[in-house]
Amino acid sequence: MTDSSTRRTVLTTGTAALAVACVGCGNNNGNGSSTTSGTPTSSGTPASPASPTAGASASGSASSAAGNALAQTSDIPEGGGTIFKDHKIVVTQPTKGEFKAFSAICTHEGCTVSQVVDGTIDCPCHGSKFHIADGSVAHGPATRPLPAESITVSGNSITMG
Repeated sequence: MTDSSTRRTVLTTGTAALAVACVGCGNNNGNGSSTTSGTPTSSGTPASPASPTAGASASGSASSAAGNALAQTSDIPEGGGTIFKDHKIVVTQPTKGEFKAFSAICTHEGCTVSQVVDGTIDCPCHGSKFHIADGSVAHGPATRPLPAESITVSGNSITMG
């Protein structure tokens, strides 16, 4: 075996391993729930990408008027939440009229969370789950809570800051 064959084998194997690792940290967790850049994903239950209404109806309002406007309050499901991938933020409504915001970046390995289901914000990479009420860890391997983010609710509008 020559030196170039060995290098080629190492490079090919390394590239294949990197591709597999990137797929594992993607935004699709295998159950049909996924996020799309610029489109918030709203969850009380996992969304199906085949459904045109799978994402929140906030897609129009999320990109509306004010540069820091995220959504309308009606776009955040009670007992669930919406992930705003472009802003790296997840807004939840643990109880009617109570809105919370957290970083959408998992504290375990830095993956972006992918869904809000059954009262938790879920990371697809290693299975960490965080409570929608306070961002605390519901299930590891993460050991630190999601950091709180600042939002303002004014009337029916939710904005960053």
